Amino acid sequence: MSAPPLLFDRAQLRARLTRAAPGYGNADFLKRRAAEDAVVRLEAILREFPRAVDLGARNGAFRTALAESDAAGRVGLLVEADLAPAMLAGRDGPRIVADEERLPFAFGSLDLVVSTLALHWTNDVVGALIQIRRALKPDGLFIGSMFGGATLTELRASLLSAEIELTGGAASRISPFADAYDAAGLLQRSGFALPVVDVDRVTVRYSHPIKLLADLRAMGETSVLADRHPRALTKTLLARAMEIYVERFAEPDGRAPATFEILTLTGWTPDASQQQPLKPGSAKMRLADALGVVEQPLPRGED
Repeated sequence: MSAPPLLFDRAQLRARLTRAAPGYGNADFLKRRAAEDAVVRLEAILREFPRAVDLGARNGAFRTALAESDAAGRVGLLVEADLAPAMLAGRDGPRIVADEERLPFAFGSLDLVVSTLALHWTNDVVGALIQIRRALKPDGLFIGSMFGGATLTELRASLLSAEIELTGGAASRISPFADAYDAAGLLQRSGFALPVVDVDRVTVRYSHPIKLLADLRAMGETSVLADRHPRALTKTLLARAMEIYVERFAEPDGRAPATFEILTLTGWTPDASQQQPLKPGSAKMRLADALGVVEQPLPRGED
């Protein structure tokens, strides 16, 4: 089988995360939101998870949210893993430097894997999810979130328009993101059972869109596309893009909105104890009887 296309420069991603690590807490609001959402989902699952991994832990937002939750007592060992060692420095607890594309965990060794806003940087998301599934025990749980297709639509449109206007052509400067339909397919292709995908769309309002770029840099979320753009992002091009951003998207009070779409994926490793779909024709009651209606035969088509 051929290898998946190389979309992202993972070495550059590690460098961006290393640069962002000292001030990451100043722009971790989306990471905290995704981590808190994952914890809320765990609170509704009344079972024990003796061994868990937070994959792409960054500054430990999931551990912090879990510690304040009713679910804390049901999660035993929690190992924080991140691509950048700098993100794991300076705090207690078991930690490991790990690449989401090459997981070091033994087959069937984990009960829970959580990954918030990290997997969208993998070149082969299905491959990463398959590795996660293999590391989980039967009936193990995966909760993951990644940015979806509506993320940064305003910035993407403004950069493209400015480049077309100034140079006569354009190429993408922002990473592609999966939509909700694609995300559901990723879980199924990876072999997870009972897949569920939820969408959380967040609008962040800035006094000026240049502050959005500062936040993206602080998050370590600036572009690391392997296929470098043929033209550098000049000050003139950036200034025009910011002007277009304000012209097209600014709200009545002058603030510039930025859309972030967070897709949360939940899936279980297959196990015989899980609820299984019934075989066709095995129903013991007619649908019409269950609904309390009179069944109407469909008209036959004409020959």
